[in-house]
Order: sequence, then C-alpha cells, then structure tokens
Amino acid sequence: MTPALQVVGGCPDGTFCALLAGLCSVRHGLALILQLCNFSIYTQQMNLSIAITAMVNSTVAPSQPNASTEMPLTHPQDHWNSSLKESKAVVSQYSIWVKWAPPLERSQLTSMAGSGSMLGTFIVLLTGGLICQNIGWPYVFYIFGGIGCACCLLWFPLVYNDPGNHPFISAGEKRYIACSLAQQDCSPGWTLPLKAMILSLPLWAIVVSYFCEYWLFYTIMSYTPTYISSVLQTNLRDSGILSALPFVVGCVCIILSGLLADFLLSRRVLRLVTIRKLFTAIGNGVVFSSGVLVALHWVRSSHGTTMVFLALSSAFSSLCEAGVLVNFLDIAPRYAGFLKGLMQIFAHIAGAISPTVAGVLINQVRPNVLMNVHKRNSQRLCHSH
Repeated sequence: MTPALQVVGGCPDGTFCALLAGLCSVRHGLALILQLCNFSIYTQQMNLSIAITAMVNSTVAPSQPNASTEMPLTHPQDHWNSSLKESKAVVSQYSIWVKWAPPLERSQLTSMAGSGSMLGTFIVLLTGGLICQNIGWPYVFYIFGGIGCACCLLWFPLVYNDPGNHPFISAGEKRYIACSLAQQDCSPGWTLPLKAMILSLPLWAIVVSYFCEYWLFYTIMSYTPTYISSVLQTNLRDSGILSALPFVVGCVCIILSGLLADFLLSRRVLRLVTIRKLFTAIGNGVVFSSGVLVALHWVRSSHGTTMVFLALSSAFSSLCEAGVLVNFLDIAPRYAGFLKGLMQIFAHIAGAISPTVAGVLINQVRPNVLMNVHKRNSQRLCHSH
C-alpha cells in the first residue's frame, strides 16, 4: 500500500492559489456535472419503486375494486442490475478525481459530486407520486430519463480524464492542479499489491466503516416511509413529503462537510488523518447518527421531534462523505478505481442484508407496535373530546 499522503501545498504563489480556490473553475464545474450524474443515477434507480404502484393499479381489472394497492417488491435481479450500473458510474468518478482534485480541495469536490445521490432521492420521493397521479406513471421515466440524456450531453464534451487534455481549462488552473499533485503518485498501477492490501489495517478499517455507513443508509432509505406512515399515522401525501425531508438535509450537509473538512485542512487546524477520523466517528458513531435513531422510540409521540431526529441522523451520517468515504483517495490514489469498486461490493452487501434484517425484526414486533399505536391514538381521541 502507498503510505498515507501528507498535505501538499504544491503551489509557490499563495495569492495565485487563493485566487484559483474559488468556485468558478473547471474542476468545480466537473463536480457539478458529476453531481447531476449521481442525481440521474439515483432517480432512475428509485423511479421504478415509485411508479410500480401506479403501474399495478392501472392494470387491475375494473371487476377487482378491492385489489391491494400496496407497493410490491421488485425482482432481486432488477435490484442487482441497477446496482451494477450504479457501481460502474461511481467507480469511474473517483478515478477522475485522482487527477483532478488537489489535496486541499479533495473533500469539497467529492462531497459536492456525491450530494447528487441524496438530492436525487429527495426529488423522487417528493415528486414521483405527484407525477404518477397527475400526468401518468410513464412520465416518471420520461422526465428522469430525459435528465439522464441531458447529463450525457454535458458529459461527453466537458469531462476529461486529465486536466492537461481539457480544451477549456485555463493555464493557471492547469498549473495549480499539476503543482498540487506533484508529490502524489497517481499513475495507474499495472499490478495490484494484493498481499499488502489484505494485511493493511487502515484499509480494513475503511471497509468496515463503509459497510456500517451503508447499512445505516439503506435501512433509513428502505424504512423511513414505513416508519412515518405507520408510527406517525400520516396520509400518503404527507408521508412522501416527510420521508423526503431527511434526504434534502443530508444533501446540504454533505456539501458543508466537504467545505468544512478542507477549511480545517487548509488552515492547518487539524491534520488530515485527524479530520478523516473525526468526521467518520461523528457520521458512523453510536452517539450521533445511530444514537439519534435509537432515541426515536422515546419521541414517537411528537411528529415534529421525530422529524428533527430523522433529519439530525441524516445530517450526522453525511459527514462520512468527508471522512471514510473519501479516505481511500488519501492512502492509495494509484489504486483508487480498484479500491472504490471493492468498497462498493461491501456497500451493496450491506444494502442486501440490512433491509432483510430490519424486516425480520419489524415482523417480530409489529403486533405490539400496532397495538401501542392504536392505544395511543385512542387516548388522543378521548382527550380531544
């Protein structure tokens, strides 16, 4: 494994570097294009889950008015096909950042791009049902598929593997990126040091953290709508809006976490390794994101407090984007593509297991929960009268 990189200032002219650190640069434009790509990936991954209820309802015969309208589960093969396409796109993005992201801006660029996943989830949950209800379920695929086509029109002329080959980048920005990455070995390796990777404790720490982070993410994504509709007893429209709120909070906090991490690094407030550990501890820690979810049991009687706790969990969890989720670029940029693909394997294993485990636990306690919810609602009605 390549040893952990130290912060590289790289550029001899401080004023020149500060001038180029603004958002009006090709590298930040690249981050926005990748954000749109992630937005498109996640909207197209989730639009079937949103539209399938309307698709089933539209095919129910008129003689079956009592047919179930609950959302059926999609075929596991569809899930894995979607995950495979998503993984290829995500891995390729991090291979690009190896040559485009200066060490002092790595967190903000990757987090800005990664925030598109949360934004896409938020938009689909917020608007998918309305689109199906008002203009028909096919338009869910037309609209979000059209956004994907627009993303391709931006991708081909504007995205390049290397700043040196980009036709629209300024000479100053090109020189700044080259100076910043001068001490980094980012050329792709033809051989993989598999034995060193297997024996690397930092790599295993990243793998375990990845697994835990995505276990939490997929559990929240799968069961937040169920929790809001069953425990908070909201109607279908309000349930969709409330389910989307934690994801828009997460989108904003992902971007802010990247900016904060790079600020602490550039001002030398904390070392790079300390920043990664701190943000990961807060994002994956028992006291913060997971602890807030555990506390939901004691605040379920208050709709407002419940939504605040769900939003706080999403906000804390998003800090991992500037922690463990980008850490492999620090320790081994030369093998970033391979390592990101390895991490995605463990992320999807967590995504396959966590909803199943949560479903088993929910089925065991569902009768008692429903009894308590019914009892609490009855008490509210008595007090109101």
